[in-house]
Amino acid sequence: MTTAVPEHRIPEAVHRRRWAILGVLMLSLLIVVLDNSILNVAIKTISTPAPTGLGATQGELEWAINSYTLVFAGLLFTAGLLGDRLGRKRILLGGLVLFGVGSALAAFSGSPGELITFRAVMGLGAAFVMPATLAVLMNVFEREEQPKAIGIWAGGVGLAIAIGPITGGALLAHFWWGSVFLINVPIVILAVALMLWLVPDSRDPSPGRLDPIGVVLSVVGLVLLVYGIIKGGQLADFTDAAVLATIGAGVAVLVGFVVFEARSDHPSIDVTYFRNKVFSAAIAAIALVFFALMGVTFFSVFYTQSVRGYSPLQTGLLMLPLAAAQMIFAPRARLLVDRFGNRATTTAGMLIIAATLAAFATLDADTPIWILEVVFFLMGAGMAHIMTPTSVVIMQALPREKAGSASALSNTFRQVGGALGIAVLGSVLSTAYRNGIDGSLGAVPASLRHTAGESIEATLGVAAKLGPRGRALVDPANDAFLHAMHVTALWGAGVAVLGAIVVARYLPGRPSAPQEGEKQPELATTAE
Repeated sequence: MTTAVPEHRIPEAVHRRRWAILGVLMLSLLIVVLDNSILNVAIKTISTPAPTGLGATQGELEWAINSYTLVFAGLLFTAGLLGDRLGRKRILLGGLVLFGVGSALAAFSGSPGELITFRAVMGLGAAFVMPATLAVLMNVFEREEQPKAIGIWAGGVGLAIAIGPITGGALLAHFWWGSVFLINVPIVILAVALMLWLVPDSRDPSPGRLDPIGVVLSVVGLVLLVYGIIKGGQLADFTDAAVLATIGAGVAVLVGFVVFEARSDHPSIDVTYFRNKVFSAAIAAIALVFFALMGVTFFSVFYTQSVRGYSPLQTGLLMLPLAAAQMIFAPRARLLVDRFGNRATTTAGMLIIAATLAAFATLDADTPIWILEVVFFLMGAGMAHIMTPTSVVIMQALPREKAGSASALSNTFRQVGGALGIAVLGSVLSTAYRNGIDGSLGAVPASLRHTAGESIEATLGVAAKLGPRGRALVDPANDAFLHAMHVTALWGAGVAVLGAIVVARYLPGRPSAPQEGEKQPELATTAE
């Protein structure tokens, strides 16, 4: 009696080197995630006056992050379609080169405005890298191996989170702030060389048409919305006419974008995908968790460096538990999904995230640092049990030849959620801080009073200029920041609880066994 050998729909030469290909894809992913995790420990340095930094305000720091994420999010779907049309390998290579050029330019920025611009260039390159990595992955692994491969891919995010802050801290200890961007260049060169050697090309035999009007509407709407939110936080007044007008215009443009996409025969985002409640819930979970996490991690750097007095390198080391938990649990999360189902696993992950965010509301200036380490570890564990199951649900909800579109949708909502989290929770932080510090600024010259109330770094900067008179501002600044951090953390926890409710209601339970004779989606065209 002979045992039938399973027929692979992937060319044997590609199948044999699939794990090496996954390694190259993770290296490409590494630089995209590494850039943001490095920036997290550098934002305090960049906010200090020249020559140490650029003297960026909190609003400019938020834009330095969001110019990247908004361009990234706004172009992800178009980049996915271009990959489907022109070939994922070609798009990956072009995106990596553009990202490397943007990184080099950002490293030598002479002002916050230049940094914001060059970060947008980096976002443009990253938009072509991210969806192509998952799309290639889906075309070199058979369906039964895809959850394992996606779990390892998600674990690569944890690796980048670990390497980023430590690398950034080490660079800032020996070089100028621009080195945190320049480090991307050699990684790009290595990734391009390995990709040319190992990675096959693949494309959709029936790609969709591009949608330039939809792209413009989505980017304009998001920029207006985020600008209005950040401006409201800077002014500590969301009733200001200009703030309301900008936010209203952003919402109106985004509504117009949704209406246009629903009526278009070649939309950037096919809104019919969202009729699937499971798909929509998975997308919403990703958006909500990154909304909460990105907003909270934005202020955690100021807590460790400004309030606790740790260096950038020490801050990077403090974040190791978060990264370690990601690396440990992300590849193994599929085992919990197999046993308990997507719903239970992801809901538990969301509740863990909510609890860890709420724990930030208990931290003070003298809280034992090991408590923060435990919080970071649990946060990484919760994140791992959200990203792996939701990524599998999203990627397997669409046919294999639409892998670029599925990946782009997932990452679009992740980036939009993160950008809005930084804008909204950053504005909550800014408003609460200004309200808390205003009563202590009476002795500050009137010309510096508004600047001193923008952020803890601004207050401490003004205090340093005032000399001995400014020392009286340090304790009120720390107290005001801690109160603002507590308020912001509770907002983030509330958003995570909302995410838990969504996934508990709509994600599926234990996966059912495949039906006999069930037809799998056809493989996209793959070329050596």
